[in-house]
Amino acid sequence: MIDIWQEIYGTIKRNKLRTFLTGFAVAWGIFMLIVLLGSGNGLIHAMEESASQRAMNSIKIFPGRTSKSYDGLKEGRWIQLDNNSLALTNRNFTDHVIDAGATVRQGSVYVSYGPEYVSLTLYGVYPNYTEVETIKSTAGRFINQIDILDRRKIIVLHEKTAEILFKDEDPIGKFVIAGKTAYQVVGLFNDPGDRDSREAYMPFSTLQIIYNKGNKLNNITMTTKGLETLESNAAFEKKYRRVLGSYHRFDAEDHSAIWIWNRLSNYMQQQNGMNILRTGIWVIGIFTLLSGIVGVSNIMLITVKERTQEFGIRKAIGAKPSSILWLIIVESVTITTLFGYIGMVAGIAVTEWMDKVAGAKTIDTGAWSETVFLNPTVDIGIAIQATLTLVIAGTLAGLFPARKAVRIRPIEALRAD
Repeated sequence: MIDIWQEIYGTIKRNKLRTFLTGFAVAWGIFMLIVLLGSGNGLIHAMEESASQRAMNSIKIFPGRTSKSYDGLKEGRWIQLDNNSLALTNRNFTDHVIDAGATVRQGSVYVSYGPEYVSLTLYGVYPNYTEVETIKSTAGRFINQIDILDRRKIIVLHEKTAEILFKDEDPIGKFVIAGKTAYQVVGLFNDPGDRDSREAYMPFSTLQIIYNKGNKLNNITMTTKGLETLESNAAFEKKYRRVLGSYHRFDAEDHSAIWIWNRLSNYMQQQNGMNILRTGIWVIGIFTLLSGIVGVSNIMLITVKERTQEFGIRKAIGAKPSSILWLIIVESVTITTLFGYIGMVAGIAVTEWMDKVAGAKTIDTGAWSETVFLNPTVDIGIAIQATLTLVIAGTLAGLFPARKAVRIRPIEALRAD
């Protein structure tokens, strides 16, 4: 066995450049496969994380601007959602809407407790807000329906805001001053990455009255039932545009008039896109691996041709065909395994680097923040399986040149140039 390794070492040493280029093709193939899988996983993990934080059956409606003339009115009108828009949602869509609410906003409000104060954006919300957004209650409670009906002066603060205002005190039950109005703190919340640490929540009806918002609102939020396909969701959205279009006087086919953010539809479309992405990554990776395998096969064919006389002499003095077969296969497996391992380690190192640099990448859409890249790593089991697959393929790549060497007749080999 030692003799075989010495021969392999000697062959590699005599053909350093050729061996390096072949090995580089193998290492590059496994490296690119792992990096591509890691990048794809970063997108997939971000989508799955975002989906787990919000109700998948949630829909948000935002106001827009008309792009078509309608009923004698010119295009370019701003459509303002109001309380009647919410009432129409509750009244006309009982077969699919489980719960509907709305949001109204008041920015740059100073909230104080004793000598401490912070500048916050106040949101008037309904109880279903925590279902469609990523915030989670951590102490006390959130807004409930009785708060809405009684227009209670209560507030829910972010944990970090509570730390600033109350220091070591328990904030639940205490009163803070916002403007000239006192609000009782009934709960605390947090959110991923503390994106909403400068926000606070109170009953929708309370904020609408105190800050003189009239009947205007910023958006409508709802959770739905019975909408499990893209087709059923599209039909629901079409009907919704028709109902609101009749009230606000805009064309139901004018998708710029109102913007509908349908979580389930977006998720299903993303799933289709991710499946295509995953398939594309594997196809590209496999073809990249094949290029390395073809390189190994080619170098072994060249090796057989260069060593034709040597193999002939070996057979003439009594060497068994199996020993020649074994020599070539071991050389092929050695090159494939060594450089495959190097490519695997390099690929895993790059995915770990991506995880540290951009492992929780978010973008601000203007309406909310979204995680778009998360944990771009590859399971070590998949990396090892890919490398083992490459080694097996390298064995097969060396098998065919080895069989050619075995079939060489000694007299023909000795005559070869």
